[in-house]
Amino acid sequence: MSGKRGVLAAYWERQQERWEEVERKRARRLPTWRTRRRRRTLSVFVLLGDLILIAGAALFHRQPETYFVVAWFGGAAIAGLAQYLLRILTGKMSGGFSIRLDEREREWRHRVTFASYQILVGLMFVSVVYGLIISGTEDGGARGAMMGCALLVTGTTFSSVILGWTLPDDDPEDFTEFDEGSLA
Repeated sequence: MSGKRGVLAAYWERQQERWEEVERKRARRLPTWRTRRRRRTLSVFVLLGDLILIAGAALFHRQPETYFVVAWFGGAAIAGLAQYLLRILTGKMSGGFSIRLDEREREWRHRVTFASYQILVGLMFVSVVYGLIISGTEDGGARGAMMGCALLVTGTTFSSVILGWTLPDDDPEDFTEFDEGSLA
């Protein structure tokens, strides 16, 4: 039993080291974008993409179907790209393990996680009410599932959006140290 636990613990350590290396590489990306203004712009794009995605879900099984396809995939592309860039700019606070964060980062993350959880619960309530309202219509189940999916995706983006909106500007000296260290 202890041998198996040792193997799992070693595997876990290797995985954490790998994730830490990925985070170090990600932290060097887009150094000139690490301003509050850029993060807020990306936060707005994530929310805009989420709203387009929700509009696409509302248009599911409506005529013409082109509107649904454009709204669904367009909103997903806008929100997805902005979310990806925002996760790079917010760093390990939005995606890393809590044990790897310092006290300040952990406090920010806990606040944001609680707020985004509350928003997600509210959106799931909206999804249930929407599903009940359209349940008697043609394709009501499929339309309700699409709306539930859109609202779930929207709810999962809120932690990065809140971090992107509230984090202060990064210290530019943090990135010059990376550049000098990589030259040596």
